[in-house]
Amino acid sequence: MTRGLRWRVFVLQVGLIGIFGFIAGFAFWGSGFASGQVQTQLAAQKITFPAAGSASLKALPAADAAAMTVYAGQQMTTGAQAETYADHFINVHLNEIAGGQTYSQVSAAAQANPTNAKLAAQVQTLFRGETLRGLLLNSYGWWQVGQYAFYAAIGLAVASAAVLLAFMFEIVGWRVSVKKERGARLTVHPAGSARAA
Repeated sequence: MTRGLRWRVFVLQVGLIGIFGFIAGFAFWGSGFASGQVQTQLAAQKITFPAAGSASLKALPAADAAAMTVYAGQQMTTGAQAETYADHFINVHLNEIAGGQTYSQVSAAAQANPTNAKLAAQVQTLFRGETLRGLLLNSYGWWQVGQYAFYAAIGLAVASAAVLLAFMFEIVGWRVSVKKERGARLTVHPAGSARAA
């Protein structure tokens, strides 16, 4: 390998180490920020899962009760908990309010019949429930983004370390080749023969 090519490889490797390292650091920061924000905002809501064996859990369908029991009695602080609560607790109750109809469907019916107090109450309950469910699922989504950023950061850190090892290997290879070249020159032109001439 020529000297110019070797220096280009060195510069490229140093550049990759810097780029991968910077992006890995940014991804670690982004992961921590997203996860921390989700945890802080969920903790501020003080939502607690029903206790194990409670009437609230027993009233749920078996699959939903099993999902909720995993976090029974815990305060909600993670995206996974938010998803479980939204999909296996709030959604079950929302489906019971108006026979599985959504806020939009019930609202349209209530607007067509403005004197129907039952529809008006269902509209309010569905609006509140779907809003809370949407907010919790939004928290879950950002928590997932934080998790993916963490995995990406690990991958980039590993890539940076791999390029660093390759760079160190190149440095060692370069040092060995320099020593061999010096040894070859000394063998061809020994130091003493120049003085003797």
